[in-house]
Amino acid sequence: MLIEAQGISVAIGGRTVLDGETVHCTSGIMTALVGPSGCGKTTLLHCLGLLLPVNQGRILIDGDDVTSYGTAARRRFWRDHAAFVLQDYGIMDEESVAFNVTMQTSVLGRRVTGNQERLAQALEQTGLQGREGELASRLSGGEKQRLALARAIYKDAAILYADEPTASLDATNRRKVIDLFADFAARGRTVIVSTHDSEMINACGARHEVGSNSSSHHSSTSDPASLEALGKSRHREGWVSHGVTLARQNNRNGM
Repeated sequence: MLIEAQGISVAIGGRTVLDGETVHCTSGIMTALVGPSGCGKTTLLHCLGLLLPVNQGRILIDGDDVTSYGTAARRRFWRDHAAFVLQDYGIMDEESVAFNVTMQTSVLGRRVTGNQERLAQALEQTGLQGREGELASRLSGGEKQRLALARAIYKDAAILYADEPTASLDATNRRKVIDLFADFAARGRTVIVSTHDSEMINACGARHEVGSNSSSHHSSTSDPASLEALGKSRHREGWVSHGVTLARQNNRNGM
């Protein structure tokens, strides 16, 4: 799917975070949103994922203007097309590894349901095979990051949004996560990554310099300040929080 921002501007807490930003994210490659801390990488990622509204400009998905999507339309988009790997991983520590992937249980909640073959494949691809019954709280940070990606693989999402996915990982886990993202894109998916990690950036087929409206394509090798700014506007913080909650509820309900 083609995801585009056309001249979008966003102000948070009276400060302009994005000003006339334009970016095109195509399927089959990873697009890196890059720039210094505080430039608005996370804000742009949230706008492209319909987690945050824009003040001006348009968001397009496959040429359709989705800027004014209401709650129901956004939920359908998240349910049918999108997966998110956010900085807090979006993992439910008190639930099992398997449940965190399928987000489905039996009526009484006694066993994890869903497509067991797809579950096994997703866990194998992310190196978590054989750990279905473990509580997610027992996983390391790198393993939780891979678990979040296993959920996206299981869902077979058309678009993957990732916010600083390698920020807290050691070198070994960083390489594993980057390779998994590259494989996801190679299967024809749209992968959009907010990152300052040079290794991740080099693995991306396209990069967009946030704040400069400069994008480039190159051969693939396979901000904390923005988040703080989000908290300065109660309305917009509520919008993002509500959006993330709704997106997770969609998964929990097996939608």
